Amino acid sequence: MTSISTHVLNTSTGRPAEGIPVELAQRDSAGGWAVLGASKTDADGRCKDLPVPDTAAGTVLRLTFTTEGPFFPEVSIVIDVDPAQAHYHVPLLLNPFGYSVYRGS
Repeated sequence: MTSISTHVLNTSTGRPAEGIPVELAQRDSAGGWAVLGASKTDADGRCKDLPVPDTAAGTVLRLTFTTEGPFFPEVSIVIDVDPAQAHYHVPLLLNPFGYSVYRGS
């Protein structure tokens, strides 16, 4: 099993982004998405209660952040998970007109 964590930082203010809804979904065999769970970022911009996906055979996961921004109303990040990896941390750096993502530690 591979766990997933994330956090959102508002690069315009230099502060964590609190209250951002985050959905975790897994690609199914038909190419659709099965929602595994959802959360909201806390005062530190982190989601600490995302579900642990079943990644025994490897899988593709999607994190969708409902940002309600003026240009990006949502941000979807799709990652290919290696079941040999115990944990993935996927931070989102966000501002009203751009975003960046990276694989954290």
